[in-house]
Amino acid sequence: MKEVFRHHELIRVSHFRDLVEAAGIPTMLRNEHLVHGVIEIPIPEFYPNLCVMNDADYEAAWKIIDAHIANEKSDHGPDLICPKCGEKNPGNFAECFSCQSPLGDSD
Repeated sequence: MKEVFRHHELIRVSHFRDLVEAAGIPTMLRNEHLVHGVIEIPIPEFYPNLCVMNDADYEAAWKIIDAHIANEKSDHGPDLICPKCGEKNPGNFAECFSCQSPLGDSD
């Protein structure tokens, strides 16, 4: 068994599990129950993670995940920095998720 992806959001790890398993690669989620507590544990070692059951499947699983991440970035365009609060926002946002100020060109 070999870890292929780790993230603090269980839904993201689960999404990648679904993509990898749809390609016929057996997987296992670890630490999935640690994120349901009252207190969030900010230690990456305890984040939910996706493992492939067979080490030989690691490269194929990583290619699936990497392609999906690259696709997400191209769909959103480059990140935008809010001119008011400095928060980084996905490129497809019209307003800052933090302070709700307009992003992009403001004439």
